[in-house]
Amino acid sequence: MQKFIVKPGGKIRGTIRVPGDKSISHRVVMLGALAKGITQISGCLEAEDTLNTIAAFKAMGVSIKKNSQGQIIIHGVGMHGLQPPTEPLYIGNSGTTMRLMAGLMAGQKFSVEMGGDESLLQRPMIRVTKPLTTMGAKILLADNGTPPLIILGKQDLQGIEYNMPIASAQVKSCLLLAGMYASGKTCVVEPYPTRDHTERLLLGFGYLVNREDNKVCLKGGGQLYGKSIDIPADISSAAFFIVAACIAKNSEILLEHVGVNPTRTGVIDILQRMGANIKLYNQREVNGEPIADIRVRSSDLHGINITKEQVPLAIDEFPILFIAAACAEGETVLTGAEELRVKESDRIQVMADGLQKLGINAEPQADGIIIQGGKIRGGVINSHGDHRIAMSFAIAALRANGTINIEDCANVATSFPNFVNLAQHVGIKVKQLN
Repeated sequence: MQKFIVKPGGKIRGTIRVPGDKSISHRVVMLGALAKGITQISGCLEAEDTLNTIAAFKAMGVSIKKNSQGQIIIHGVGMHGLQPPTEPLYIGNSGTTMRLMAGLMAGQKFSVEMGGDESLLQRPMIRVTKPLTTMGAKILLADNGTPPLIILGKQDLQGIEYNMPIASAQVKSCLLLAGMYASGKTCVVEPYPTRDHTERLLLGFGYLVNREDNKVCLKGGGQLYGKSIDIPADISSAAFFIVAACIAKNSEILLEHVGVNPTRTGVIDILQRMGANIKLYNQREVNGEPIADIRVRSSDLHGINITKEQVPLAIDEFPILFIAAACAEGETVLTGAEELRVKESDRIQVMADGLQKLGINAEPQADGIIIQGGKIRGGVINSHGDHRIAMSFAIAALRANGTINIEDCANVATSFPNFVNLAQHVGIKVKQLN
């Protein structure tokens, strides 16, 4: 079982580029596979989650290869060109892949089964299967609403208007992808804004999408066309180093070519409200996605209240934000984040348990957490196989007075395979033991 051993202290210095955005990488592979023509991808995240997405489409007859420049080349098969896989598709640890592909697979002329690792087999899927069933899909899943999913082919899908009870980019994207195969118009209404990579990419691949306020619509029967795409660095991965530079004394870091889509920058907004010294430079747009270089300097953080409206814009970054809260003066209160309990782990409970072991007063709530900033001590942390938990506690060691040992870290490779090397490069005293 892979472990991280992180010695206390240190300062953060350097200029780095973290790996490509995972959310965008998944979506580009999916849309490129269904497009007419060739899609050429630079900056694609090559981690376990995205490699499992690539493998799934290869299993359905799509040619996906890497060229000598390190680019991923996809020879699209068109909207109706996928072939039935000869065995169940293994999705690994990626909830994004399974939920988005549930929408795509619902529109195919063949049946498919999708499974994954132990963690994924415990993740709730009713949030996507229920509206898909309303569209006419036929999906079988375990009695408790978890994978494996068996999606029966040859169903005639009908467009619907779906008011999402909980803001979720994965549910929105799933229904829009299914809507491409449905008769009529499919609309999704969000209670709060969520990441909009799917809508931006659909437009980029030539599929008409209409967005008005919190409502997104498309009509079935359109086409996708291959294109060249440069994927920005993942702000969710950058967040670990942003917080690292904030909490470590005498620190400064520059993170290059980071995606700063306004539906993803909740982590920056929240940290700036806490007093973080974060500035964006060289702002530009590449393939419809806003990008910037981010400079971060040591900061005196203070506790704040984080409300439900802000949760979807920082949903993946809360574990590292909890570390920032532990290093801040005063109390940080998060509410409206019950979604965190059904991620790769129960991130509210697992983070609370870990912070308490390190001497921080952290009180889990049904939909959030209350964290009192304080002094961090060393200790042993069980990450429960959750990549973001493992990386977050590695960053916490910058402010600890003793070594932090983090167990069950193998899944860091699902999103950030070179995390340890980059962390060492900028000054974090972390070692990996296999």
